Amino acid sequence: MLIYRKYFKNKKIIITGHTGFKGSWLTLCLSLLGAKILGISKNYPTTPCHFEDLKFGKKIKHKKLDITNLKKLKKIFKIYQPDYVFHLAAQAIVSKSYDDPITTFNSNTIGTLNVLESLRSTKKCRAVIITSDKSYKNLEIDRGYFENDQLGGNDPYSGSKGAAELIINSYTKSFFKNKKITLAIARAGNVIGGGDWSQDRIIPDCFRSWSKKRKINIRSPKSTRPWQHVLDVVRGYLVLAIKLKDLKLNNEAFNFGPKNNQNKNVLELVKEIKLNWKKAKWIINKKSRLKNKESNLLRLNSNKAKKYLNWSPILDFKESVNFTTNWYINYFERGKKFTRSISENNIVRYNNILKKRLRF
Repeated sequence: MLIYRKYFKNKKIIITGHTGFKGSWLTLCLSLLGAKILGISKNYPTTPCHFEDLKFGKKIKHKKLDITNLKKLKKIFKIYQPDYVFHLAAQAIVSKSYDDPITTFNSNTIGTLNVLESLRSTKKCRAVIITSDKSYKNLEIDRGYFENDQLGGNDPYSGSKGAAELIINSYTKSFFKNKKITLAIARAGNVIGGGDWSQDRIIPDCFRSWSKKRKINIRSPKSTRPWQHVLDVVRGYLVLAIKLKDLKLNNEAFNFGPKNNQNKNVLELVKEIKLNWKKAKWIINKKSRLKNKESNLLRLNSNKAKKYLNWSPILDFKESVNFTTNWYINYFERGKKFTRSISENNIVRYNNILKKRLRF
């Protein structure tokens, strides 16, 4: 990860959703690379909050703003004139999308529209717009979804992300035809890693329960997901931003997922965690309110990212789970005041593996 310093050092970067799980890791990585970061988020989304515990202080600029406020968002873009934009701000929880579909569509669809409109205020910029693997119309395809497969979604979250992609395509073809502003779409699978404290996600639900010696309720034990570590995904975002100097990649979408033989179901994930957390226990919840509302099979084909970006995940399933479990073990043993050192150690460890396997 640290090998990309020459591309981002002293570059002005806007990250929306920087206080979220993936956003906080991206912010930490770019901060270590020497970037000048302006983060935009409306709040700290969880308690605890990985971003808050990282204690950036004055090392980055932090703007508390809801991206549905176009007037204020556009003003920030116009004044700051970023070199890069990473748009991650979203309502990202499927269960919440059923409870509050209006907020979900406002944040994920209108919010994305506002970021695109704000980009028009920049003179020269490369933007990575993060959507989701759930943007695809889920047909339970075993081969894995390609970037040109049909978009859609039965739940409000998936629908909001699919709708955002239609807007992205329209704006790119209508307003971003010049060489000054280029953008691309990133679709990632189910991302795991330390510092995720979101509700109704298997990893944080597990560690919250097990830290209190409680059993975890598993609602969909046979559901298969493209599990991958957050640092593999963040590296994908960085590489995509770097490669956007190639105009042929403008308005292209890229999947960032594990190899198909690394797709595992929820029960296999929990059993792998148990190898590191011996006291892990669980029960199968047969009465979950989300049962039959979530897909059983979800896979991504990332051949395009490998071909055009030279990106592929360097951590396999076991390593991803090991990274994740060790982060939480350290957190609960040492306390949240050590969050930054724990997370930075994760990045250094990942960077060493990256250099070895890519032969830098």
